[in-house]
Amino acid sequence: MIQGILLAIVAGLMLGLYALPEKFTKDFEFENTWGLFFAINTFVIPNIAAFFLIDGFSEVLFSLPSTVLWGMLVSSFLWGIGVMMWGKAINHIGLSLGFSIFIGTVILVGSLLPFIESGLPAKTILVTILAGLLIVLLGIMANGKAGILREQDEANDAGGKKGMLTGIIIAVVGGLLATGFSYANAVGAKVISEAVVAQGNAQWLSSVAIMYIIYMAGGVAIALFFAQQLTVKKLWSKFKTPHFSKNLGLCTVMGILNFFASVGFAYAAFKLGEQGNTVGYAIFNTVCVVTAIVTGLITKEWVKASSKAKNFLYSGLAAMVVGVIVLAVANSL
Repeated sequence: MIQGILLAIVAGLMLGLYALPEKFTKDFEFENTWGLFFAINTFVIPNIAAFFLIDGFSEVLFSLPSTVLWGMLVSSFLWGIGVMMWGKAINHIGLSLGFSIFIGTVILVGSLLPFIESGLPAKTILVTILAGLLIVLLGIMANGKAGILREQDEANDAGGKKGMLTGIIIAVVGGLLATGFSYANAVGAKVISEAVVAQGNAQWLSSVAIMYIIYMAGGVAIALFFAQQLTVKKLWSKFKTPHFSKNLGLCTVMGILNFFASVGFAYAAFKLGEQGNTVGYAIFNTVCVVTAIVTGLITKEWVKASSKAKNFLYSGLAAMVVGVIVLAVANSL
């Protein structure tokens, strides 16, 4: 159990840090950086990792039952759409509120979805899991409030974003669709694990195989979105910059951190046992949020924020840490 929790924490740290290199790209617009990152992240790295690390990977894919494969493909495609909707929500309601609503929905719904496959646990375990999730969500709400106050402090704009209600709806729907990631892992974990091990591979490589399917299917939705955005905004020419090699390297680092963070989560869920998909997913995403916020503090993103905003932020962080501890206790029951 301890190994599984540590794996989920390390994976969450990696996911919380993966976007940091984006701060150092040059001559790129948002669409250029993230479009290039997702291309590498969802198509290049999964293929290299799966076909080079897993013996008989083609045989693994062909051995999967069609019901499992299609269940993973559809839910993963929805995950890709959800990620893109989160990006659109930010345009309406800002990064802090958009991130909080999106991740809050992902953690709450995504942590409960695996029960569809595994069934409900014993009452004591279920109540403890729900308590941990509630504490985490209270922390995320506090962080969202901190972010709103920070935006007001920096721009003197008390909620001046256009389409606030529209943005909130987009963030919630995007979060619901993004939980396809959790469901796809729950659907395919057992069957893929057996198929990978049957080819003589180490157990942990089943996590690479699972993420290969999720990322490739989700990447289709993401690629369509960014191709459209780059075309409409006439940004393809931005790739012709003297800094392209550096930007490519930074986006590759982002892709490696992101993909193997998800691999780490999948293996952590396996190690955590029966409730691994629920507890592991919650810990994974919560640690990601905490890491991203702490990174923001270190890089002085909150330097202009008021003490009131920072108090909400620190309270939120504390609540999220307590929530993770409660979830860990739930998994030990």
